[in-house]
Amino acid sequence: MQSGPSGAKHARGTATALASLLAPEAVDAHAIGFSTDDALRAIRTHLGMDVAFVSEFTGGRRVFRRVDAAPGRCPVREGEAGPLEDSYCQRVVDGRLPELIHDAAEVPAAAELPVTSALPVGAHLSVPIRLADGRVYGTFCCFSAQPDHTLTDRDLAMMRIFADLTGAHIDRTLQEERRTDEAEARIRGVLGGDGMSMVFQPIVDIDRGRVVGFEALARFDGEPSRGPDAWFAEAAAVGLGVDLELAAVELALRALGELPDDVYVGVNVSPATVLSGRLCAVLAGVPQRRVVLELTEHDAIEAYDELVVELGRLNSRGVRTAVDDAGAGYATFRHILRLRPDVIKLDMALTRDVDTDANRRALASALIAFGRETGSAIVAEGVETAGELRTLRALGVTTAQGYHLGRPSTLPALHDVQAATRS
Repeated sequence: MQSGPSGAKHARGTATALASLLAPEAVDAHAIGFSTDDALRAIRTHLGMDVAFVSEFTGGRRVFRRVDAAPGRCPVREGEAGPLEDSYCQRVVDGRLPELIHDAAEVPAAAELPVTSALPVGAHLSVPIRLADGRVYGTFCCFSAQPDHTLTDRDLAMMRIFADLTGAHIDRTLQEERRTDEAEARIRGVLGGDGMSMVFQPIVDIDRGRVVGFEALARFDGEPSRGPDAWFAEAAAVGLGVDLELAAVELALRALGELPDDVYVGVNVSPATVLSGRLCAVLAGVPQRRVVLELTEHDAIEAYDELVVELGRLNSRGVRTAVDDAGAGYATFRHILRLRPDVIKLDMALTRDVDTDANRRALASALIAFGRETGSAIVAEGVETAGELRTLRALGVTTAQGYHLGRPSTLPALHDVQAATRS
């Protein structure tokens, strides 16, 4: 659309119709998929202006945060800043300038500002952007080099609607940033040694009736009170997922010095942590033949080739690999086929009620046979009843874990754990 008053009149009818539909009390920026850039472009083209922008007031300065301009007509740039007192924005907010100016040359308080002739400014509309708590964030503005006496209060009403939408959008963004900062602070607190501990669940050789390993499970004492998965998910969301996993691995491996030499410790790691290349440093100094990496992954793995290479490096040092949650979903079968793990851990989705559910029994039997053919050891997880244990044993499972065999316990309590199977 052509810039200037002659190109604005027809489009202004559309803008007025939109304003009548979007009453301020109905504004919901999130629900309508609001974009600040789209809003600036819409208001600029509908009103036939050269430039539209969102400014922020910060530290006594006015900063152009978002800018939309007609081709070849952009005298301001995103990120530019200047003294707030020298701007139209501040003077509109405090009432020294009107929100709607048809011709800046005809308004003495505007004409005397150096920016009026420097840009230049002809027509100008500006309204405050207020946040939910009432604070002024900045302004939603547009201007043209030429005067425009066709602008009306309806145009100003449209500006206020877009300013309200922008304010709601900024509020949501600031809230997300605050939540991210709070989450990062929580995770960094844990990384600093505050609030994470380990419990260990016995993994039992059910034929010999003895503990052969322990799975290390992280526990968190901090607020909010929630499960480990939520803590690790939050850490990943703020870019600290690998750091938290490595801290958990390091904490877990301290147990090796308290356990018999023929007992291993299984630690949960994501592919991202393996691919980080930082595990070798954490594993240095521990008997790596006594470490089993239990791969956990709830998202798609894109870098299987790189993951296989990295796991191969670790395997050459004696570290074994387990695929966790086998039978819980299609993705796990893909992991097994691509990664060729030393251990396949049957998820409790298969072992639960395996003694009474023929479908679970059939699938468990297939995986057990697969492990036998490929040389992967099988560990059955989540064994909670004597009936489940008997059935799994009959299917060929020799190693299992679950509440029926032993609950997770703290390191000091491990010395009292006596491996026993109850049939």
